[in-house]
Amino acid sequence: MKYYLESTDNVFEQVHSSESGLSNAEATLRLQQNGKNKLAEGEKISLLKRFAQQLGDPMTVILIVAAVVSAITATYAHESSADVFIILAVVIINAVLGVYQESKAEKAIEALQEMAASTSKVLRDGSVVNVRSEDLVSGDVIVLEAGDAIPADSRIIESASMKIEEAALTGESVPVDKIVKTLTLNQEKEVPLGDRKNMAYMGSTVVYGRGKAVVVSTGMETEMGKIADALANAKQGATPLQLKLNQLSKILTYLVVGICIFMFVFSLIKEGNFNTQAVLNTFMVAVSLAVAAIPEGLATVVTIVLSIGVTNMSKRNAVIRRLTAVETLGCAQIICSDKTGTLTQNKMTVVDHYGEDEILLAKAMALCSDAELYESGEVKGEPTESALVSYASGLSLKKYNLKAEYPRIGEAPFDSVRKMMSTVHSSASGVVQYTKGAPDEVLKQCTHILRNGEAVELTEDIHKEILAENKRMAGC
Repeated sequence: MKYYLESTDNVFEQVHSSESGLSNAEATLRLQQNGKNKLAEGEKISLLKRFAQQLGDPMTVILIVAAVVSAITATYAHESSADVFIILAVVIINAVLGVYQESKAEKAIEALQEMAASTSKVLRDGSVVNVRSEDLVSGDVIVLEAGDAIPADSRIIESASMKIEEAALTGESVPVDKIVKTLTLNQEKEVPLGDRKNMAYMGSTVVYGRGKAVVVSTGMETEMGKIADALANAKQGATPLQLKLNQLSKILTYLVVGICIFMFVFSLIKEGNFNTQAVLNTFMVAVSLAVAAIPEGLATVVTIVLSIGVTNMSKRNAVIRRLTAVETLGCAQIICSDKTGTLTQNKMTVVDHYGEDEILLAKAMALCSDAELYESGEVKGEPTESALVSYASGLSLKKYNLKAEYPRIGEAPFDSVRKMMSTVHSSASGVVQYTKGAPDEVLKQCTHILRNGEAVELTEDIHKEILAENKRMAGC
C-alpha cells in the first residue's frame, strides 16, 4: 500500500484507526495477531554446532585425519601416542578459541540490542502513554519530538517544522522537511523513498520540530525490515584467508597422498619383498612421513593471530562477529561511497569562527537554536544546531544555564523565504535579539559591526571582508 499517495483520512480508514489512536484492548489484540514490532533475528547457533563448524574447517579435517593415522601407526608399532594427543590438543584449542570469540561477539551484539530497546509516546485510549517500541502495532498514533527515533514506518498526520534525518536509509546527511499533504506521482511511476516527505521510516530520527504520525507498517514489513531480509538471504562467500587456507589444504592433501603412494611403491621395489609383513611395514613408514608433512600448528597460529586482531578492534569499539572478517577488512584497499552519512556519525563540529568576541558569538548561536544540551553532555536536535550548542558548551557556556539567565520570550523560526532564525530573550540589561542564518541575508539586515569593543558602521570594505571570509570557510 502506497500510503504517501493517500490522504490522512484514507490512511486511517485503511489501518482501522483514528486521530485519537487505538484502545489498549485493540492494540493488544493486534499485537497478538501480527507479532512484535522488531526485525527478525537469525537462528541461534548452539555451542555444540559452533564447535562442529570449527571442526569442519579443511585444515582441521586434515589434522584430525593425521591424528587418526598417528594413532594407528603408534598402536601398530607399540610406540608412544604423544603425537596423537598433541595433534588433538591443537585441534581442540583451535576450535575452542574460535567458538569463544564468536560467542563473545554474539553476546556483545545482544547487549547492544538490549541497550537500544526504546520506548515511544503513543496515543492509547485518547491519552499519551509510553510504550515499548516493539509493542507498537499498525494503527497506533505516535507523538514525535526532536531527538525521538522513529519506531516504525508511519504516515505523518501533523507536522510543526518537523525535520527527520534519514541517512541510515537514503544516505542523505541533510535532514528532510516533513509535510502532511498527500503526494502525487505526476509523470513518475514511483516516488523515491527519499522524496516521500509525508512518511517517517523506522531507523530515522527526528532532529527538529514536532509532529504526529500513524503507524502503517511494523517489524519486517517496514523498509528497514526489507533491508534486513535482503541481508539475511545474502549468501556468505569465503574470505580471502579461507580461500588461501582451502587452497593450501588441497595442496597438502595431494602432497600427503603423493608421498604415501611414492614411498610405499619405492620402498617395496627397493625391498624386493612383497609378503604381508613387508607391505604393512612399508605402508606405516609412508604414512608416518605423510603425517610429518602436515603443519599441525598452522590452524592454531592463524586463529590466535585473528583473535588478537579482534581484541584490538574491540578496543576501538568495533565488534567482530566472525574471526575471518578481520582479515577481510585488512584486505580492503579502497572504499567507494557516494554519500557521507553512511560512513560517518552524521555529526557536525565547529572548527573555526570569524568575529572579535567568540564568547558573544557562541552565546548567540546557542540561544538562537532549538537543540538541547543535557546534564549528561548529550546534545539532541538538528545536526547544525547541535554543533553550535556543543561549540558553546566547549567554551563553558552550557545552554541550560544560558536559558535560565536569558529566557526566550519570542521567536521567528527559520523558513525558506526569510532564510534566518531569530529569538528574543529577556536579560538583566533588557531585551536582546539573536539572529542566525544565511550570511548574505543576515548582512542585508546589518548596519554596524563590533570592532575593538565598539559598534562601527558596516562599510562596503568590511562587507566584502566578511563575504571573503565566508567564502574561505566554505571552501575548506
